Amino acid sequence: MVNRCNNLKHMTNNELLYVTKDNAEWWRSAVIYQIYPRSFADGNGDGMGDLQGITSRLEYIASLGVDAIWLSPFYPSPQVDAGYDVSDYCDVDPQFGTLAQFDELLRRAHELGLKVTIDIVPNHCSNQHPWFVEAVAAGRGSAARSRFHFVDGRGENGDEPPSNWGSVFGGPSWTRVTEPDGSPGQWYYHLFAAEQPDFNWDNPEVLAEFERIFSFWLDRGVDGFRIDVSDALIKDTTWPDTEGRWPIIPKDADSPVHDVYRALRTLMDRYDGDRMAVVETGAPDDVVALFIRNDEMHLAFNFRFVKAQWSATDFKAAIDESLAANAEVQAPTTWVIENHDVTRAVTRYGSNQRLEGSYIPGVEQVATVDIELGQRRARAAAVMLLSLPGAAYIYNGQELGLPNVDDLPVDVIQDPSFARTNGEVRGRDGCRIPLPWTTSGAALGFSSNPQTWLPIPAYYGDYAVALEQADPTSMLSLYTRLLHIRRENAVLRRGELKWLEAPANVLRYELSNAFDSVEVWVNFGDTPVGLPDGLEVIVASTQAGAAQLAVDSAAICRKTA
Repeated sequence: MVNRCNNLKHMTNNELLYVTKDNAEWWRSAVIYQIYPRSFADGNGDGMGDLQGITSRLEYIASLGVDAIWLSPFYPSPQVDAGYDVSDYCDVDPQFGTLAQFDELLRRAHELGLKVTIDIVPNHCSNQHPWFVEAVAAGRGSAARSRFHFVDGRGENGDEPPSNWGSVFGGPSWTRVTEPDGSPGQWYYHLFAAEQPDFNWDNPEVLAEFERIFSFWLDRGVDGFRIDVSDALIKDTTWPDTEGRWPIIPKDADSPVHDVYRALRTLMDRYDGDRMAVVETGAPDDVVALFIRNDEMHLAFNFRFVKAQWSATDFKAAIDESLAANAEVQAPTTWVIENHDVTRAVTRYGSNQRLEGSYIPGVEQVATVDIELGQRRARAAAVMLLSLPGAAYIYNGQELGLPNVDDLPVDVIQDPSFARTNGEVRGRDGCRIPLPWTTSGAALGFSSNPQTWLPIPAYYGDYAVALEQADPTSMLSLYTRLLHIRRENAVLRRGELKWLEAPANVLRYELSNAFDSVEVWVNFGDTPVGLPDGLEVIVASTQAGAAQLAVDSAAICRKTA
């Protein structure tokens, strides 16, 4: 395969135009590395990751070959939900650093060629946010309360919640306040924890405030946003009881939620530098596509790979249906295997249990995990992830092949779902364990303090960055090779996908553009598969022979004849 991106002086005018267009709208084919700040690197020795620690490791991230980073919340917060309960959207929580340290992180990232995107949480805030404190103090019918969903209760004295809707974290989604005069008062709605009241997006003040927040960070130079719970801003405020206790959240093409994103897109388009936003929604593909029409947001996470079982059928359906839905709105697909909310891929693919719902095990789910099997499949999934047209996200530690930690002592669990379900749901802490940088020492190089916010198991030293960097067969080395090959070859980023005839339980697809083509093979079966003559392996997930594709493996190939 000719590396046309590194040899521009030999290109024709048409080829050069192609490469120039490929570099425009960077987000269409970007690989973005998610940083969970409290778990990435600790710069001040308190056992909690922070901005200083992130800045100290930016060269590592740049060396991987990614295009951008995404920072999970670092704002002032009571930390009931690991920072997704925000009390001030325009500052930095002291446990993570200062605005000056954020600016330094931004400056250094840009110096290294990395875009910087940050998390925004528009569905809800902290119950310590000044607006909510004001609302509780202001009383019934106040303008302050109209920024949230304050509703009178049912029953003779209003003692019953306004509806039977439940919280994502377990328990009811309604909490009653005490009025300023000390009497039992109204109820407020919260899709998540009681400490996370939902904004009322029917109130134009809310949009105006988030336009201010977006502008604050855009003015500082951030390149984009990840929008948390993006599809849930609008609720059916008649509050009807529902079967299953789930809220009614309109997401159709005419929902007012789309007006919100049109307004935010208009704001972002005023800035130079091709700023972007990616929305989080677990809706079906056709609904997800509505949020990335050309006058709304730029990208939407595609969680189909997170939900797929390890089978050719599941993954082919995920690819076909996702690409088709996004093609309808001329938007790229954004592939995801891991993030801070789901069981890590190695554990998921090596487990003898199917993890339903949030894909986080409950305490009663004591799965048997074949780590070797999970590693093989996670390596193959990495090849797919980085050989599909569109954008992709990598969660910190994914490139190391970290397994989930599902045996945390109950006294260290911090996820609010654990308490709100009376211990029935273990929560997401197992995928949020601090990263191992060294094989030994205090906190395996994550911190100078051996007491970290979540304990790091000793066996995580087997996945240390230092160890994997020195091993050409490691998961880290595989990701680095894949990322650099993808960066050098436009066909892997924006090629047209075509399915090719393949043996049973094998996926085989071609990626092509006007100047190049590659083939990708993925073996989901239980026997090795011979590759046809005329193919040369560029990169493979295993060290199998050149003419064979091992079980649970994948390869990117080029034609030699």
